[in-house]
Amino acid sequence: MTAQPAYAVQRKKRKKSLLTDLAKNPWLYIMMIPGIVYFAVFKYLPMWGLIIGFEDYVPYTGPIKSTFVGLYWFRMFFSTPMWLNYLGNTLILSFMSIILTFPAPIILALLLNEIRNMQFKRISQTLLYMPHFISIVIVVSITYVIFGADGIVYKLTQKILGHSIDYLGDPGVFRWMIVGQSIWKETGWGTIIFLAALTNVDTQLYEASMIDGANRMQRLWHITLPAIRSTIVLMLVLRMGSVLDTGYEHLILMSNSLNRSVSLTLDVFVYQNGIKGAQYSYTTAVGLMKSLVSVMMVLTSNKIAHVLGEEGLF
Repeated sequence: MTAQPAYAVQRKKRKKSLLTDLAKNPWLYIMMIPGIVYFAVFKYLPMWGLIIGFEDYVPYTGPIKSTFVGLYWFRMFFSTPMWLNYLGNTLILSFMSIILTFPAPIILALLLNEIRNMQFKRISQTLLYMPHFISIVIVVSITYVIFGADGIVYKLTQKILGHSIDYLGDPGVFRWMIVGQSIWKETGWGTIIFLAALTNVDTQLYEASMIDGANRMQRLWHITLPAIRSTIVLMLVLRMGSVLDTGYEHLILMSNSLNRSVSLTLDVFVYQNGIKGAQYSYTTAVGLMKSLVSVMMVLTSNKIAHVLGEEGLF
């Protein structure tokens, strides 16, 4: 009797292990069904539509009967004089967001973790979570009220400096306004994952360090941060996957004729040419390029995490 190949043996072991785990925890797998259906219907099934990025797509004939044009739309995009401007604005805004927005939930979670009054801590967390549930339209409206020509910040700036600053029209201020709004809206919500990771820190380590004379900052640097380092790396790898995603709703709401030179990003380009201009094949090709870059960024950052000794995403 010939021996089975090693990969066949491993496959049988994995299958047996899965069936055993399924028998032990059936309800856990049942609870996974809505998530699996969601990703299958809204994430994987639409990938079939990427074929129109290589066609001269006509909605009335459908993707199967549309004319195949190969890489025509990709060449058309890179021959556009403004493509470097779109890409530059996207990268600048995205990296500003990574540098400023990504550390904010970590810092806030560390501060919340130091609060010893549990009632005050719960109230603070609730108040910090609330902006996440506010529509971006409301956030922009609040910004216009505060920083507009009749806003309190605009008038205070005029009194203190002796001249006004056009917060909503100055291209140099626009990106900072976008990042500031994102920090205000999402920082509190982003602390949830890091606070959950902080609950796994062994309290005996803190007690031992206090006996050794370590102050609060030393405990934070040598115990707390190393304990959540793997979570930070994992979230950073995931964040790199959306390095070219800036969101068109936020930018369109904040843009005007004065700051348009810095508000035109790839997402805005896709919206304007795809949804408003009905150039479905053209914008599908641009969206596909964005997705490929995102996959490459995830793979690269995950590889760097492995080189640095972290587990990474996979």
